[in-house]
Amino acid sequence: MIDSKVESAIEAALTAFSKYSSFDATPFSSVIDEVFDSEEDFMSKVAMLDEVFDDFPQLEVLREVFFDLLLVNFFSADVKKLEEDYLDTPEWEAIEEETIDRGTELLNLLLYLNECEDEDIEPGLEDYLKEFLLVDEDEFQDEYRIYEPVIAHQVLMESPVAEITKVANKLPDDSELKELFYPIMCFFHNTEPTEEAKNSIADNAIEVEFDMAVLEILISFK
Repeated sequence: MIDSKVESAIEAALTAFSKYSSFDATPFSSVIDEVFDSEEDFMSKVAMLDEVFDDFPQLEVLREVFFDLLLVNFFSADVKKLEEDYLDTPEWEAIEEETIDRGTELLNLLLYLNECEDEDIEPGLEDYLKEFLLVDEDEFQDEYRIYEPVIAHQVLMESPVAEITKVANKLPDDSELKELFYPIMCFFHNTEPTEEAKNSIADNAIEVEFDMAVLEILISFK
């Protein structure tokens, strides 16, 4: 099964990537849809998805965010076909252990946006940090550490996107949000950007193909 929002996100990401790249990724929408819609188990789908990216290294930059989408699709669609407590089983624990180094922090944000839709609330950066990630709670200090650059620069929500670029370029290479900082902050800066606003984001992007693909994933999930 494939969730409709995930399907839209795949198309939006590949369209955006193609717009700012010399490589036309749009034909891969149907190929990746087939992977997500497959009746195979989760790890088989991971292998199928990796095969697509192995065969077309031009798309490599999107590999891990598409892994995030595959996980979101599993939680939204595939899990409905499994036993009710499947996510508490040793089988799923083993999958989590095997894929512990896969994916990005985009997963948390996509799950947050789904929750916003379920609860009919508008997504916001402060709400994401404090109410979803619980960065102020002592037991969630890993999240605080990861999101410290975002926490420290919330003032950027009131600044031009060019200022987001300046901060993103100064993040240390070992920051877990190094690649995602710019598109995430731009999304929260304007969750419903016009074409003019998107053009400004693209003009100030760091890795424009990646940044705009991630931005379009987030917009499609809102």
